[in-house]
Amino acid sequence: MALSYVCLPRRVFLKNAALAGLAASLPARGLPGAEHDASTLGASALTFLPLGQILPSGWLLQQLRIQAEGMSGHLDEIWPDVGPESGWLGGKGEAWERGPYYLDGLVPLAWLLNDARLKAKAQRWIEWTLTHQQANGMIGPASNDDWWPRMVMLKVLAQYAEFSGDERVPPLMECYFRHQLDTLPTRPLRDWGRARWQDNVLTVLWLHQRTHAPWLLELARLLRRQGLDWIGASGNFPYRERITAEFIKLNEGGGLKDLAMATHGVNNGQALKAGVVASLVSGSADDRQASLRMLQALDQYHGLPNGMFSCDEHLAGTDPSQGSELCTVVETMYSLAWCLAVAGDVRYADRLEKLAYNALPGTITDDMWAHQYNQEPNQVECSLHRKPWGTDGPESNLFGLEPNFGCCTANYHQGWPKLVAALWMRTPDDGLAATVYAPCKVNTLVRGVPVHLAETTDYPFRGAVKFSIDPVSPVRFAFSLRIPAWAAGATIRVNGKLEPAPAAGGFARIEREWRAGDVVELALPVEPRVTRWFHNSAAIERGPLVFSLGIEESWVKLRRRPMTADWQVFPRSGWNYALALDATALAAAIAVEEGPVGDVPFARSAAPVRLRVKARQLVKWRAVDGVAEPVPQSPVESTEPEESIELIPYGAAKLRITAFPVLKS
Repeated sequence: MALSYVCLPRRVFLKNAALAGLAASLPARGLPGAEHDASTLGASALTFLPLGQILPSGWLLQQLRIQAEGMSGHLDEIWPDVGPESGWLGGKGEAWERGPYYLDGLVPLAWLLNDARLKAKAQRWIEWTLTHQQANGMIGPASNDDWWPRMVMLKVLAQYAEFSGDERVPPLMECYFRHQLDTLPTRPLRDWGRARWQDNVLTVLWLHQRTHAPWLLELARLLRRQGLDWIGASGNFPYRERITAEFIKLNEGGGLKDLAMATHGVNNGQALKAGVVASLVSGSADDRQASLRMLQALDQYHGLPNGMFSCDEHLAGTDPSQGSELCTVVETMYSLAWCLAVAGDVRYADRLEKLAYNALPGTITDDMWAHQYNQEPNQVECSLHRKPWGTDGPESNLFGLEPNFGCCTANYHQGWPKLVAALWMRTPDDGLAATVYAPCKVNTLVRGVPVHLAETTDYPFRGAVKFSIDPVSPVRFAFSLRIPAWAAGATIRVNGKLEPAPAAGGFARIEREWRAGDVVELALPVEPRVTRWFHNSAAIERGPLVFSLGIEESWVKLRRRPMTADWQVFPRSGWNYALALDATALAAAIAVEEGPVGDVPFARSAAPVRLRVKARQLVKWRAVDGVAEPVPQSPVESTEPEESIELIPYGAAKLRITAFPVLKS
């Protein structure tokens, strides 16, 4: 019989938390899989700065402002699923994941912008959850007891507590986690919660950092045991082909079975962090490496040139006409940030930038009032068709309010705001690391000294990044700069003096006494390069940006929505080109044109960087039912006249070709 835990008053919780340091030295119950002191956490290579210490500036700040003025700032006014009747506000409306999903992006957006209107919107939801906890510790609507949506709300509460300092959150979490520890043995994780256990563990560890209570790690181990074994599967990845509805028996009630869960795109995006999160509890190096093994397997069998793996809605192979769900993009970004923090491997940061600066803007309109459910690297039409989706419906790549399914409508808001938290991290020796590059400001303490940092840059459109360092008083610490794997030949200057050449694919460490007015300048060589994909096709990249042929677009309104609309997009220009690339003279074959970085940097009309390359049309490459046929195997031949075509950043091209066949020399 399950026990009930009466929630502790805040003052009692805080008193108990003060004694938690003593409790942490006591051994936890013996559990299989514990490979180090069961009451302590494994080491993390880097740690996130407290939320609010990093603030966006420059073009990134403008992106958040556009988001606040767009759907993110008004969704509760136009979409009943997060409207006033939501179950997460005590109403009789949707009571599962959509309210928590929306808050998971709204909370960081509101506090990063210090936007009183958005804070007030978020606070209504927070207050209801904080003031309606059941006596046994359960939170959320009483109409369902699914563990999964509460995992999202716990992430929301942790963010809110860091931004606001609200002391009511930790005791609420403690009471909920005690309820979970007692109840899970008889009511275990199922379907979505079973697939996404690592998100639950993250908030358990968040509370453990504050209380050091050993029973929280016992709960973390229990969640892992009940969840899908992502870590074991990473060693011999079993899903190497395009997943079909027949394979997962979707039409026979198999949609929530383990096979469907294990091949579901969003689940895989969230599970990328399972290994590194588990390693914090187990101390196992093999657990930590599982995240990298999983990323490499997804790349090998389902990788796409925009940095994503295919998932429309399940894993779909490497054809660039297959799609990726927007939920998967933002969840994968969040997972990569955690992989970077725990493992300290710059490959995760490189991939995080690739998603943030390509796949994320590439599936949302410039004004952020409409989005797709699925995007394709080779996307020649956005219309009502059933191809090429494996398990999704005909509205999958329309731009609109809730195309195909409303989860992305609620969830995509976390993409840009959560990126801000990954821009800087702390090193184990109390230094600072610039981990992901974007314009921002940092106010933090280093070895007890207040330090202000300003990062000024037009990255990813340019390769120059300037850091102005202003400690209140001189302080010695290590300042680490990530050097992307593609950035061979990068240079660093400190107050104008050239530093030793940094190696690509690692961190360059500068340890010295820093004084007010010190300046560090990083120059990253953003030269065009060619990468190879499906059927030996070619994609052109420059720095973290992927470039696409921007097909001329005709937007046709399908239906009106309150404050927005649903759109089909049809091509108005040719797209079936094969590139003429000379590998021995690539720099001469690709011309670079730079323009100003405007208020909407991913807008097609004002793309800050454009490339020109020689190509010929390939008449045998066609579209069927609005979908580009698979890229012909390169090399190919064409007798069409040679043309100079323009490529723009992937995020600026809503109709595009990204993976091109290559002409025979």
